Amino acid sequence: MKIWVDDIRPAPHGYYHAYSVNQAIEMIKVFEFFFEYDMYDDETIQLIDLDHDAGDYECDGGDYIRILDWLEKTKRKYPIAIHTMNPVGAENMRRIIQKNGWTEVRGD
Repeated sequence: MKIWVDDIRPAPHGYYHAYSVNQAIEMIKVFEFFFEYDMYDDETIQLIDLDHDAGDYECDGGDYIRILDWLEKTKRKYPIAIHTMNPVGAENMRRIIQKNGWTEVRGD
């Protein structure tokens, strides 16, 4: 299961698209529930691919870095990719990823 979090860019084929922080968090919780009870074929969340700036969706949980804050607070650990065009936002996100020892998946 792969989750794409972005307010503008369409999700690549094979991804579930979340537009807001709160929508992404709810999606993660639902997927975890299904995985826990073997109600879904995939084993786990394989990737959370994040933009930084939530644009019009910022009112529903803030910018997407808040997802990383939530993952940290709830002690969840998933591979993260960052596809933002915001260099400062990307660096702030990378600091959270590195601080927690999470895997950052890079497409370079």
